[in-house]
Amino acid sequence: LPTESELMEKYDVSRYTIWRAVGDLENDHYIYRVQGGGMFVDDWQKYVNQKVENKVIGVITTHIAEYIFPYIITGIDRLISSRGYSILISNTQNDPARERKSVQKMMDSNLSGLIVEPTQSALGNPNRDLYEKIKESKLPTVFINAHYPELDFPYAEMADTRAEKIITNKLISMGHQKILGVFKVDDQQGVHRMNGFIKAYKEHQDLVYQSEIVMYQTSDNMRSVFTKIEQILSRSPNERPTAIICYHDQIAIQVMALVRSLGLRMPDDISIFGFDNYKLSKYMSPQLSSVEHPKEKLGRDAAKMIFDMIDGKTDIQNKIYEPEIIYRESIKELS
Repeated sequence: LPTESELMEKYDVSRYTIWRAVGDLENDHYIYRVQGGGMFVDDWQKYVNQKVENKVIGVITTHIAEYIFPYIITGIDRLISSRGYSILISNTQNDPARERKSVQKMMDSNLSGLIVEPTQSALGNPNRDLYEKIKESKLPTVFINAHYPELDFPYAEMADTRAEKIITNKLISMGHQKILGVFKVDDQQGVHRMNGFIKAYKEHQDLVYQSEIVMYQTSDNMRSVFTKIEQILSRSPNERPTAIICYHDQIAIQVMALVRSLGLRMPDDISIFGFDNYKLSKYMSPQLSSVEHPKEKLGRDAAKMIFDMIDGKTDIQNKIYEPEIIYRESIKELS
């Protein structure tokens, strides 16, 4: 290449400007310098696809510090740290626009693997183009709690439909005919749980008309949702439900407070069932019946699936956790 003096004369710039430009080109591997010998064009193409191992696993969840999510993240972190990797966390607040930013951030971070809880998984996938790019890049990726059916990624999740069907049938066997289901329907988990509720009632054709469902989405005003539940519970004793099945324990705990505020007794007047076995559930009064969520185990299993992919394994099996039902004081058999 021309000397520094020749470049200064040709482009009419200072030596300092040439130094900076040459330094940038050298850092980017376009040129190299030999002391006393001049500057030469480097073989920059050999650096383009050079893979630098970055021992970081990305994790995208809808929430981070709330509910069961700290336990899931802990499970992931404990396993990956034992392998000498670190964790990069992002949350979406169940907002597709935030999910897009999170995925883009992860794609720019030279990760070794990615674990994702999908956002509003029951409403379609506006960020499919990014996930297709991840698929093309062959970045080891696993979904947790739910998955986008149109994307071929391995996943670890609950058998939500079976669990909710078992719960509903259990309450029906205890004499409850009028059961209210409260389900979040912009996530696959909620839709699957609602489907389990419906399937159970389909097995009891004479009771189908007595079932009732309140549906809500992430963007809904929860005050309006609880107002609707309050209206249902304010009916006469013969018309109101005798049991309520909730999308998860967080909602169930709020429903318990509502029931108490209406002067109704649990489980004498209303039986309540949650989902996920949140840590506070067994300390409620009455203790809340629920379904166990694997939490830390799910996190560990998802991380293990990532490392199996990193290690070159191709036959990665999905993990489906069978229901473990926890019966506590919040439900009662009707006489």
